Amino acid sequence: MTVPSDLVTPGTTRPASPELLRSAFRRHAAGVAVITARGARGPVGFTATSLTSVSAEPPMISFGIGTGASSWPVVSGTEHLGVHILGEHQQELAATFARSGADRFGEPTAWRDGPQGVPVLDGVLAWLVCRVVGRVPAGDHRIVIAEVVLGDCPGTGRPLLYHQGRFSALRD
Repeated sequence: MTVPSDLVTPGTTRPASPELLRSAFRRHAAGVAVITARGARGPVGFTATSLTSVSAEPPMISFGIGTGASSWPVVSGTEHLGVHILGEHQQELAATFARSGADRFGEPTAWRDGPQGVPVLDGVLAWLVCRVVGRVPAGDHRIVIAEVVLGDCPGTGRPLLYHQGRFSALRD
C-alpha cells in the first residue's frame, strides 16, 4: 500500500514489523481480562487485552492467543472457557496470569469450579462462561470466537487498563 506523500513526514515512517506494532499498541489503552479453561491436568488461564465484543445477538466475544502460549494446548481443544473482566484493584491478579511459569490458581488467587467445569475467578467486575464456536488462524496467534452461555456482573468499581506496558486505572 502506498501512503500519500502529503500524509508522511520524511524520516518518521517505518516499515511494518513486530516492533512497530508493539510500539503502536503501547499507545492504545485496553481493558484487561483473564481467560480460563479446564484441562486434563487442571485449570489454565492467561491475561488478555484483546477481548472484544463481537455480537449482541447472539452474544459473542473474541480474543487472541499465541500458539506458543502455555494455555494454548487447552484452549485449542476446550469446548467452554471463562472470561473475567478485571477491576483496577486486581493488578496483581492480572500480573500473575501474565507471568510465565506462575502458579496462577494457587494462593492468593480465589476461584471456584463454575458451570461447565470452567474455573471462575472471585472478585472480578464480571465473568462469563462461553462456548467456543471458532478458532481462526492469524499469524502466530489464533482468534477465538465464543458464544456467551451465562455469566454475572457482581463487581463494582472501575476497570483495570493496560497502557504503555503496564497496568493502570482510569483517572478523574
